[in-house]
Amino acid sequence: MGTTAEIRSAIENGKTSIGMELGSTRIKTVLIGPDNFPIASGSFDWENSYIDNIWTYSIDEIWNGVQSSFRSMLESVKSKYDVVLKTTGSIGFSGMMHGYMVFDKEDKQLVPFRTWRNNFTGQASEELTELFNYPIPQRWNIAHLYQAILNKEEHVKNINFLTTVAGYVHWKLSDRKVLGIGEASGVFPIDSVNKNYNLGLADKFDQYISKYGFDWKVANLLPEVLVAGDNAGYLTEAGAKLLDPSGNLQAGIPMCPPEGDAGTGMVATNSIAVRTGNVSAGTSVFAMLVLEKELSKAYKELDLVTTPDGHMVAMVHSNNCTSDYDAWLGIFAEALKELGLDVPKPKLYDTLLGMALKGDPDCGGLLAYGYISGEHITGFEEGRPMIVRSSGSNFNLANFMRVHLFTALGALRTGMKILIEKENVEVDEIRGHGGFFKTQEVGQRVMAAATNVPISIMETAGEGGAWGIALLAGYMINKKDGETLDAYLAERVFAGKTGDVLKPDPKDVAGFDKFFERYTAGLEIERKAVEILK
Repeated sequence: MGTTAEIRSAIENGKTSIGMELGSTRIKTVLIGPDNFPIASGSFDWENSYIDNIWTYSIDEIWNGVQSSFRSMLESVKSKYDVVLKTTGSIGFSGMMHGYMVFDKEDKQLVPFRTWRNNFTGQASEELTELFNYPIPQRWNIAHLYQAILNKEEHVKNINFLTTVAGYVHWKLSDRKVLGIGEASGVFPIDSVNKNYNLGLADKFDQYISKYGFDWKVANLLPEVLVAGDNAGYLTEAGAKLLDPSGNLQAGIPMCPPEGDAGTGMVATNSIAVRTGNVSAGTSVFAMLVLEKELSKAYKELDLVTTPDGHMVAMVHSNNCTSDYDAWLGIFAEALKELGLDVPKPKLYDTLLGMALKGDPDCGGLLAYGYISGEHITGFEEGRPMIVRSSGSNFNLANFMRVHLFTALGALRTGMKILIEKENVEVDEIRGHGGFFKTQEVGQRVMAAATNVPISIMETAGEGGAWGIALLAGYMINKKDGETLDAYLAERVFAGKTGDVLKPDPKDVAGFDKFFERYTAGLEIERKAVEILK
């Protein structure tokens, strides 16, 4: 990493790169030095709002969060190195994938941002999956667009540009309407040979909706597709002031293609090569397995996306993961406070989540669903978090914590079964990152039980997608002629850095299998709860 004086010199001379990721609950900014590792970071916590039956973030919230996170990183730089950051070698932006941000010819936003969390595009998803013979999950931008058409929404005729939150931020800072190919692959199906949208399917879509009489073609609404290493524009004067209202940040900084959190997670865990995989587990959970060959058919439970350099990836995405057990831990924190006890949050989490390892392998017969929102893999447009037990269940704290960790991966397991059992996809190791793995060993053991695959956690994985997009920004300006992204990561970033690998415990695997049978059979209870509990 170098001495403080060396790092200060690198910052002053722009020998750094910056990455920012707009996640579901946090906007994180990371500054990396010449050795590609973080030297400063900042963050801003935020939450989506549920307004008029839509999960959303407002434009003002987006920019307040972006500016606050960036300012937090600048303050870290000043505090650590006593220098004001005025420039950097490159910068990149990432965000939660999918959703729906649409603008007219005057660049006015037509409807509030509809995030990936909205599960009301079921009809569009089914029709398009059949039309394209390609999986179009409910979260995808094209599913949101077609559902708006089916709903006869007035704004559709006025759309001039459709993008993601990362694409939106990049556009406003660079004046370029582009996306990295990994992010674009969650907007509209990709032709992995030509590294562009599948224009044949775009034509098919235009013909399919021709009766509505729109004067646009879908391909003309979408951002340009770029791959890792491409230049995606430069920070404009207006963009520099928008990002850093203090006025210190200089314009002209090269910008890499904006990417999705799936792609940056792959980069941050060095899992973009064939037969590697990674799982990002936090508010939502998704597993990404880089494929050796295409799948035999389309599955509604799976996405097909790409790595930032364009390799096909099977993605299992579950909308719900840690939110419900976070809420339960909040209840325990309240109880402790009422008892006059001041227990720091990290100790509370580590202690209670650690109890899960003391539970019965199958959670003692307990059943829970952490469906804060809908869950497409199991067919829910809405969710109702719940815990259910029989009078004969072994109801204790260890099993209570274990069942909440197990159920956080229940929907994920549903999709993984398809890949491993029906498509015979082989993966040597899955690399984990995200809040689910913060408590040492616990998340890793539970994930190994759910997937029956060795799980590794790299020391750097906690830096997450913001570090991943910073690495992509660095790759753009530092790569040698012909140097591929996987070679750059393997040789210049992760060389000699192996993660802590944990193999599945057969007892845990058998216990998860037993729990999963109960989970699958009990989905009818969850359906009834959605129906009755309004």
